[in-house]
Amino acid sequence: MTYQAPLADILFNIEHLSSWEQVTSREQYIGIDQSDVRAVLEEFGRFCSETVAPLSRTGDELGAHIVGGTVRMPDGFDKAHAQFVKMGWHSLQHPPEYGGMGLPRVVGAAATEILNGSDMSFGLCPLLTDGAIDALLISGSEDQRARYLEPLIVGRWSGTMNLTEPQAGSDLGRVLTKAEPNDDGSYSVSGTKIFITYGEHELSENIVHLVLARTPGAPDGSKGLSLFLVPKFMVEADGSLAERNRVECVSIEHKLGVRASPTAILQYTKATGFLIGEENRGLEYMFVMTNAARFAVGVQGIGVSERALQQALTFAQERVQSRPVDGLSKTATAIIEHPDVRRMLMRMRALTEGGRALAVATAGWLDLAHDSESADQGAAGLMAEFLVPQVKAFCSERSLEVTSLGVQVHGGMGYVEETGAAQLCRDARILPIYEGTTAIQANDLLGRKVMRDAGNTAQRFLSMVRETSAELREGGTEFADIATGLATAADAFEASLVWLLETVRENPNAAYAGSVPFLMLAGNLAAGWQLGRAALAAQAKLQEGDTSPFLKQKMATARFYANHILIECETERLRITSGAMSILDPDLPI
Repeated sequence: MTYQAPLADILFNIEHLSSWEQVTSREQYIGIDQSDVRAVLEEFGRFCSETVAPLSRTGDELGAHIVGGTVRMPDGFDKAHAQFVKMGWHSLQHPPEYGGMGLPRVVGAAATEILNGSDMSFGLCPLLTDGAIDALLISGSEDQRARYLEPLIVGRWSGTMNLTEPQAGSDLGRVLTKAEPNDDGSYSVSGTKIFITYGEHELSENIVHLVLARTPGAPDGSKGLSLFLVPKFMVEADGSLAERNRVECVSIEHKLGVRASPTAILQYTKATGFLIGEENRGLEYMFVMTNAARFAVGVQGIGVSERALQQALTFAQERVQSRPVDGLSKTATAIIEHPDVRRMLMRMRALTEGGRALAVATAGWLDLAHDSESADQGAAGLMAEFLVPQVKAFCSERSLEVTSLGVQVHGGMGYVEETGAAQLCRDARILPIYEGTTAIQANDLLGRKVMRDAGNTAQRFLSMVRETSAELREGGTEFADIATGLATAADAFEASLVWLLETVRENPNAAYAGSVPFLMLAGNLAAGWQLGRAALAAQAKLQEGDTSPFLKQKMATARFYANHILIECETERLRITSGAMSILDPDLPI
């Protein structure tokens, strides 16, 4: 399996969909231009395709193994990680005052896609570390930031988040891990944490665990959780490492996919931990890390989809099978000439590029939301919060479809492990589960992001979609299908929104029975909206004299998306507004 970073599409999206001019007008980004971004991502793409992508097959075949409490990584991971750190790739989007390059988050998102498209197992380690960095930047003490951030940002240390436990699952109110205060201001943390990605390994010098636990007398449920920093090795004031802490890797999971990523069960036995922020606000602080991870998981879905698309496209161009149905050739032709293979490949491309466009646009909103000097910071933050669960759930769910289609394009050859298509399908399957299942994302979107502000942000989103639809309609007949598709899908979204807002007051079960369809409708519409914006930008560049075939292909992909994918929004509307009672029927045989 080979992989090449889709730089043309990534750079086009950053330029036209990420609010780039607004983002780079911030004081911290002044002087950063598109040529800088291109240079960074080209070099990073080369590193990933040459160094990381070849690890994908090896990592899947060998997996990570635990020996005497120590996790051994597959061959090549240690050298690749050392090179990753030496070249400074982990520091792209992080603050210069702690060793980062200080590039906008949208560049970091692009790098996340490229790295995870190369190998998701490898990419998971820096992904979790990014979340730990965000949590410490926002909630950590001055000493914690000074002691831990620089080695995390440059990649010498890695980070994890320790939420769930055997009895808890996604219900964090059931967490039992205890944190007893010590005389020196530290805490003794005891308990068992499960499903800890990169919870134990030897790629980095130290591992910084962020752990949810309860202090004595804390309230029951999620309101009684506090957040603690528990290092694998204790850290002196000068940053040097001391004795090993009392946290042990009991075992690692045997998984369907991402087998080279060690998913650990960790046992804390009076391990020394340090309170982050205030007691009983742990879940609030952890959500900073969780939100960053949720966005990144959606981007992982785009990355694995892109790799599946590249592999399927190459196979379809080379695989000769059957004569064409139009009878113009009497001999067998490459399967890419067959109409249904073209349909599958274009669906894979449209879903992948639609997800990428949505993620890049959302990353731009996230950048603007962190601009404390901007009058639009609050509005940008609300829009980013509205879009993040869509990026996470829509892009991760669609990655299952894209990687499955990749297997289908290969036919029987896709079902055997030798081609690698099956591995991508297996790897993608975890993404709708990571960092909160699709239903959790849907409940978050409906309950926190729509109902809490009476649908105001959703209405603002809808008005922007309608503005783009109107621009497309004014752009000429070549945009007619896209404009109509967006307008019709927007109608489905609005009808669903009105029904949900009316229904939730009298029958919340009926409303939440449609939460996942509503999320998928919203994500579909949001991706289609961004592809519509991309089509307008492509037309503008063509009118300026740019003759790149990429631009016409961009417009063609947006038309395909409108004709084949946006139309599914109406089906989701029917599920929402007409399907609740059949779900709640007490006579269902379940």
